[in-house]
Amino acid sequence: MREARHFILGAALLAGCAGAPSYQRPAADLPASWQGTPAQGVKATGERWWTLFSDTRLDHLIDEALSHNQDLALAAARVDEARALVRVTDSAQMPAVGADFQGDRRRLSERSATPFPSGAPLASTSYRAQLNVAYEVDLWGRLRSASRAARANLLATESARETVRITLATEVARGYFALVALDAQVAATDSALRLRAESLELQKVRAKAGLIDDLNLRQLEAEIAAAEALLPVLHTNRTAQELALAVLAGRSPRAIVEGVILRSPDQGEPPPTVIPEGLPSDLLLRRPDIAEAEAQLVGANARIAEARAALFPRIVLTGFLGSESAALGDLFSQPATTWSLAFALAQPIFQGGRLVAQIDAVKARERQALAQYQKALQGAFSEVRRALSAQVRAREVFDAESARVTALAEALRLARIRYANGLLSQLEVIDFERNLLQAQLNRVDALRAQRAAVADIVKAFGGGWSGPGAAPYAQGAIAKP
Repeated sequence: MREARHFILGAALLAGCAGAPSYQRPAADLPASWQGTPAQGVKATGERWWTLFSDTRLDHLIDEALSHNQDLALAAARVDEARALVRVTDSAQMPAVGADFQGDRRRLSERSATPFPSGAPLASTSYRAQLNVAYEVDLWGRLRSASRAARANLLATESARETVRITLATEVARGYFALVALDAQVAATDSALRLRAESLELQKVRAKAGLIDDLNLRQLEAEIAAAEALLPVLHTNRTAQELALAVLAGRSPRAIVEGVILRSPDQGEPPPTVIPEGLPSDLLLRRPDIAEAEAQLVGANARIAEARAALFPRIVLTGFLGSESAALGDLFSQPATTWSLAFALAQPIFQGGRLVAQIDAVKARERQALAQYQKALQGAFSEVRRALSAQVRAREVFDAESARVTALAEALRLARIRYANGLLSQLEVIDFERNLLQAQLNRVDALRAQRAAVADIVKAFGGGWSGPGAAPYAQGAIAKP
């Protein structure tokens, strides 16, 4: 009796340990406020945050990408798969019901070891129809834990899809403005080439008249050749950027080869500065990659309870209700009724340490998921800090390059006046032209970098926002969809 009581007490204690502790979000040491936030700017609100650039062709291109991009289609298919697997897992908690019908015609041997009464028929016919039911009693929560883990996986795949969506919109915006910048650089180089070509024709006339020597003429020809060598590189980069955008937009192979990326002419104006909304803790709710990492942690936590429940008995109830008769016409009569109820209890006794090793494995996976969650937090806040700094610095670079272009343009104008009056040489004018072209190219690239920084900061904060939302695991549980 004492041994029995000890066994019962031990079973009760183990039952209390069967489930994993309810999930609690890991504590994180978060900053109290954002650093490097601009004093003035706009807030990227709403899902269509890219409208802050006020470019309708960019809007259409991002809409096209969100509708046809294959990476996003792959992520959506994974969500559908995870949603179906949740239904599969939930079905294990419901009774399994099936029906079967069987007809049997047989003849017994007259020479068998078992004698038969004289005159007994050797051939017989039977019909059977029955409804089968099986149900596992989830006493230890194994099935419930598996269902909870499946829901966590569904949330993780949904968050992964949202990460792909935000990243796709950002990459399209960055690629679009890189293409616009290349257009502007090609236009600036073409303009410089035309002016230098006109100057070269004039200098050739002056050289024939003996007014200038060959040195100035050859120097001007060399500058034109340098600009001409720059154009093929710009055209190559522009073509590559167009093709990259066509792939991001999910276009067909024919459209990739034959189509074009429509873009608005560059107005040369930077977008408004974006300022974050809310506290740093809101980032835990906005960033889908953090939500994905947390969902994986929730799932790993649930798998521990599922693995522990495997140590305890599995209780299965089975039964059937049907009828059986020798004549088909009597199959559904009352005397032909048959039924059965069964109770099965299976308790693992010795598995060579397999079940305990499985528990250790899922605990290790939970620690991995926790490390991934902490790593996601570190990466997210690092990305935000870097994006805030890059946005401010990129605007400063653009302003400086703009001032440089203005100053060099005025310097070139004055240099040409002095050259016309014989106060400067042609080589000095060429230097001013070269510096102005390089400053124009730098300004265009600085504008591209500033636009990219605006897109990056919205991405770093998890896309457009309209205030903090509700945490998906408020009480440490994932609700059924």
